[in-house]
Amino acid sequence: MREDLSHNSPGFFADCMLGRLARWMRAVGLDTLYERNIEDEDLLERCRSEGRILLTRDTLLVKRAAEVEALLVVSEDAREQLRQVMNHFNLPLRREMLFGRCTHCNHLVEEVGKEKIKGRVPPYVYKTEQRFTWCPNCDKLFWRGTHRKRFLKQVFPDL
Repeated sequence: MREDLSHNSPGFFADCMLGRLARWMRAVGLDTLYERNIEDEDLLERCRSEGRILLTRDTLLVKRAAEVEALLVVSEDAREQLRQVMNHFNLPLRREMLFGRCTHCNHLVEEVGKEKIKGRVPPYVYKTEQRFTWCPNCDKLFWRGTHRKRFLKQVFPDL
């Protein structure tokens, strides 16, 4: 299993309007929960009980979040949302954290030997890629494809 990627970063919970932001935060290694159909009261209780920071675009929900640290995300653009969160909480982009979490379920991913994934990825990917990671929670496989470079260039153009 990969080492803990938290590096003292807080845990977050993105509300139903911020699904793309949640995936992108996971891609940069930030512990970010997201449930599409969670009720506001349940969301607030989870943030309270788990010590998570609420991320929302809902101004009324921010006002109701008296006992929870909350950030009102202002932009509709996921790139700008991610930059706002990282700047607001002074979270540096760390290369060792990139793609260390499953973008689907938020669990830490583990490196997996190439021989163990044969037949589970397209033949071209198996032939051309050497390193793979796997999510032990949802069984997803990941590799360094062109999507990774596109994501980094799109989100962090000056990286």
